[in-house]
Amino acid sequence: MFLARDQFGIKPLYYSIVDSTIIFASEIKAILEYPNIEIKIDKMGIGELFGIGPSHTPGTGIFKGINELEPAHFLVFNYSGIHVERYWKLKSKEHKDSFGKTCETIRDLLEDSISKQLISDMPICTMLSGGLDSSIITAYASNYYKNKNLGLLDTFSVDYVDNDKNFVKSDFQPNSDNYYIDIMKRKFNTNHHEVIIDTPELADTLEDAMIARDYPRNGRC
Repeated sequence: MFLARDQFGIKPLYYSIVDSTIIFASEIKAILEYPNIEIKIDKMGIGELFGIGPSHTPGTGIFKGINELEPAHFLVFNYSGIHVERYWKLKSKEHKDSFGKTCETIRDLLEDSISKQLISDMPICTMLSGGLDSSIITAYASNYYKNKNLGLLDTFSVDYVDNDKNFVKSDFQPNSDNYYIDIMKRKFNTNHHEVIIDTPELADTLEDAMIARDYPRNGRC
């Protein structure tokens, strides 16, 4: 059996060895469905979750015996056992491009990366929070739709009941997210959808969200 994970670990890959059998999946919950696996919380894993979450020691998790194949690594499993090896490493080099050339390169890389993610058999949408990253993705996606005559791009934002009333300006965030969302949806003429949720509704979905992601993230349970 040969398994490999992409260079930057964008796609997850977990595995476990049980009774000389390898079980692997992109989600921990799939491995937990294996009938002979023993479900135990790892002391180090649960300690890292509360102490430094969402960071953790590469290759480990919170379930004992369930390991994460690290980014840029491959795994070989045969009668001799298991062998894990790194196949790629990012190299640091001196940056010699001019400011203008750097901007051009970043723009080309962003456009190429986002365009590849827009190829789908299903309708595409973007989450538009008003932040820099979501605004850049929305801008490229909207222009892609326009150039391909695909109609208007659907964008979504999530807000909370009475957030507009309770928002307090600060040096870090002088305007609410809605201010920037409005600018983007008008600029790129997107088919925007605003989802408004209340605190009880949010609380009711936390357990489902945690189950979907296998374990708590961002240091929150």
